[in-house]
Amino acid sequence: MTFDQRGLPGVSIVTTEFRDAVAVQSRALGFEPAVVYVPHPVQNRTADELAAVADAIIDKALACLTAGNKIN
Repeated sequence: MTFDQRGLPGVSIVTTEFRDAVAVQSRALGFEPAVVYVPHPVQNRTADELAAVADAIIDKALACLTAGNKIN
């Protein structure tokens, strides 16, 4: 939220497990963040698996940063 308040684009990368939590927190703050969701969990993934997840979402994340899109 602070980035947006400063006029700087931001995007949160969040696992699907926290989709509801993001929605609740967003409503509570009155703020609709740019969010890209990735499969849950991430903590047990190998470096190669994490790289594949990042490759799969990079275009969505860049779209959020460059066009202000809200990707869900």
